[in-house]
Amino acid sequence: MRSDRAPLGLKIAATAGLLFLHLPLLLIFVYAFTTEDKSYQWPPPGLTLKWFAVTWNRPDVWAALGLSLKVASISTAIALVLGTLCAAAVSRSRFFGRETISLLVILPIALPGIVTGIALRSAFNLADIPFSFWTIVLGHATFCVVVVYNNAVARFRRVSGSLVEAAMDLGANGFQTFRYVIMPNIATALLAGGMLAFALSFDEVIVTTFTAGQQQTLPIWMLEELVRPRQRPVTNVVAMVVVLVTFLPILAAYYLTRGTDTVAGQGK
Repeated sequence: MRSDRAPLGLKIAATAGLLFLHLPLLLIFVYAFTTEDKSYQWPPPGLTLKWFAVTWNRPDVWAALGLSLKVASISTAIALVLGTLCAAAVSRSRFFGRETISLLVILPIALPGIVTGIALRSAFNLADIPFSFWTIVLGHATFCVVVVYNNAVARFRRVSGSLVEAAMDLGANGFQTFRYVIMPNIATALLAGGMLAFALSFDEVIVTTFTAGQQQTLPIWMLEELVRPRQRPVTNVVAMVVVLVTFLPILAAYYLTRGTDTVAGQGK
């Protein structure tokens, strides 16, 4: 009889792949507790919790964290609105150039970040727009929209059009149909897309470098601290926070979309 158990070689290969991906993250966690503040020694000469207190009392860390959270929140909100509207237009209607529009919406995330950054910086310079908080938000929204769009358009295409027709036949107007029929079917996809967009925006570096001017988001602060370090373990403590902040939305998005292969009215 055929066994469902994976062969030993496949298990070893999977374990090696996971270690390759996640061992560097574990090293960051370890170095956040080291007593050495000038270099990365292995094994660490000692372990301490003092760097968490030092990080807590660094105002530059809080300023960078606050900016990253605000940028990610607003970029995600913009992406939810624009991505959902684009997904609804592409999936629920037919018009000339529909596939071209779909390609153009997805294009920013397919391009290298440096190309997007240079394009945005050139556009801001031509329009004589000074670099500010809002230029960072616009830069992040370019790829956040794609994440929301991909989640929303996939869910829209699995929602049967007969549900909308039935709601309209029963006297529901456009807003009522959206609120009571469409939204319950796409809510988890939008929430998952929003969480993924937030995680991507929070740890974005390349596009931010071209659109931030003199401002520092948390990833930019970390990059500059690695170039001109003052207290190396502080950077590792902040990196640990970034890992947790970006990991939790991704994990939540996974659980929200798990088991949603079927939606109301699919195939009917």
